Amino acid sequence: MDWAYVLDFIYEISYFLTVLGVFLMWATFKGRQAMINVIFGLYFALLIFDHFPYTGYLTENLGSSLAQSIGNLTVFAIFTILMTWLAARVMPEEFRERKFESLHKKFLLAGAASVLVMAFSFHVLPVTELLTPGTPLQTLFAPEGFFFWWLMLPLGVLFIL
Repeated sequence: MDWAYVLDFIYEISYFLTVLGVFLMWATFKGRQAMINVIFGLYFALLIFDHFPYTGYLTENLGSSLAQSIGNLTVFAIFTILMTWLAARVMPEEFRERKFESLHKKFLLAGAASVLVMAFSFHVLPVTELLTPGTPLQTLFAPEGFFFWWLMLPLGVLFIL
């Protein structure tokens, strides 16, 4: 094990922990229903992004492959924000709870959304341009056979909670 491998592992774990931390803060301060809206927004954004015909048109003139990857991530983020907003409009009102009430449910929802983002990162989004291949996080999320099950896990969490 060399230092480059350790640094890549730390970089990827920090990516996962940052996503988890952002979602946990969102769930804590906005509530469980807001986190459920984010999960549904991520699913809808995946559907739209996967079939959006103008992604290449919007990102092909950005230059390097890194800039194009960031452009694709930006388009996906815009779709996610719009679909989360739409889900918030059509879903029922927020649960009546305090910030730190039912924290275990909020943590599970934040973890489910993080798993969804990780699965999207290694299968749909061009995050591999930003991360070094071959690290443990990629061996967990990158195999094609696991993608379906990583997509099903957040739905199972929603079903249980």
